[in-house]
Amino acid sequence: MEKFNSSLKSWIDNEMAASELINLVSRLWYEKSIELILLRSVLVNRGSGKILNKHIRAETILKKPVKVQDSLLIAKAILEEDVAPARIDIGRLNSEWTDEKDQFPSVNAFVRRKLKAFIGVPPRSTKTQDVVLYGFGRIGRLLAREITLFAGNGSHLRLRAVVTRSNKPEDVKKRVSLFRKDSVHGPFNGVANEDLENLSMTVNGQIIKFIEAKNPEDVDYTEFNIHDALVIDNTGVFRDRENLSRHLRAKGVGKVLLTAPGKGDLPNIVYGVNQNAVNIDEENIFSAASCTTNAIVPGLEIIEKNYGIVKGHIETIHAYTNDQNLLDNYHNKTRRGRSAPLNMVITETGAGSAAAKAIPSLKGKLSSNSVRVPVPNVSLAILTLEVKKKVTLEEVDALFLESSLKGTLIEQIRYSNSTEFVSSDGIGDSCACIYDSPATKVSEDGHSIILYLWYDNEFGYTSQVVRLARHISKVKSYRYY
Repeated sequence: MEKFNSSLKSWIDNEMAASELINLVSRLWYEKSIELILLRSVLVNRGSGKILNKHIRAETILKKPVKVQDSLLIAKAILEEDVAPARIDIGRLNSEWTDEKDQFPSVNAFVRRKLKAFIGVPPRSTKTQDVVLYGFGRIGRLLAREITLFAGNGSHLRLRAVVTRSNKPEDVKKRVSLFRKDSVHGPFNGVANEDLENLSMTVNGQIIKFIEAKNPEDVDYTEFNIHDALVIDNTGVFRDRENLSRHLRAKGVGKVLLTAPGKGDLPNIVYGVNQNAVNIDEENIFSAASCTTNAIVPGLEIIEKNYGIVKGHIETIHAYTNDQNLLDNYHNKTRRGRSAPLNMVITETGAGSAAAKAIPSLKGKLSSNSVRVPVPNVSLAILTLEVKKKVTLEEVDALFLESSLKGTLIEQIRYSNSTEFVSSDGIGDSCACIYDSPATKVSEDGHSIILYLWYDNEFGYTSQVVRLARHISKVKSYRYY
């Protein structure tokens, strides 16, 4: 009984600390535009149970204590310092505090040392960007959730309107209902109400207008006091420069972002890898590539940079999509006419050639194919790569762990060492891909690597689109730690 009571008391102490941490996370976000994360996991709008689970998982990855009480102390110290808007990994800070606390007189001194580049400096940007969603399907609704949930004090990206083929009151009501409830991603973690009289919805205090349009060029956004907007086209109907340029003929539009692979000379960008290769001052139409391209390119970038890729094959085990039939019926593409929830369906993917657009040195080195499988979300890319340098499994694993904690790909790669990870565990993960450590293989000669990269092909991709939107809009004021 004594052991039971001791365990319960420890849990209660941890939960109280987590509850106090929630308040600090909110204050830092809304008062200072400082977002605390824990090993790439969002802490804003999360309950105490989830925060404690994230600390426990961090311990298994870092193989050291990651106490919620230490996170609380660090968060308090950050609030007390003059820290510029930033995205700060408190899991990383927590780990470093565990190793280095004896070197500092206080946690405040530790925070001042670690965040010295962030303290007493002005924000990099105070720009606010109007955003319009052209289309309101799977990706469109998730984009609306993310942009409104992380609007903070109203600066940076602001969702102003959604364009659909019809905005009749009954249509608005249905679309808002689909926004609030999702069979895969669950209910919206906020408040969303429709305003049928004004054909709009109010999400966490943000008024978003529903606009009816049959053609991109027909809309006058200035009528709704929307100016120099970033239009995010998530319909997939327009894929080339000529058709996407029609958005630019509408009044009030500044730039266009496509949530699909762009055709022709459109720049296909995987944020974290090649966003700086495009001059955003000279270009006004961008593509966020595909969910699969965003998932595989970070891993390919790591292997190519460190070991050199001779050649490789990418096999995507992909969740079924709206493009397939629910039941057997005619489809203009091969095999896709068969029931998606009942069959594995071989189909093509351009992920190999698309990856070479982001990493030019891989041109002609990759082949790719895809199998659609009966799950509604979360896919798996299997990368079989022949490399120039001889490597070991331990070296590859350590490289991906390091890349998930430090460097330019910390938002794109999550490291998982769980031997029980399955596809549904990846639902709602904001990273472009999840590196599966126990599944990784290296051949005896050290020149063949097989990587298993999970990805939420809806939410993970949406998170990449938001990152790219911030970049091309020049509202990326965050500093990262």
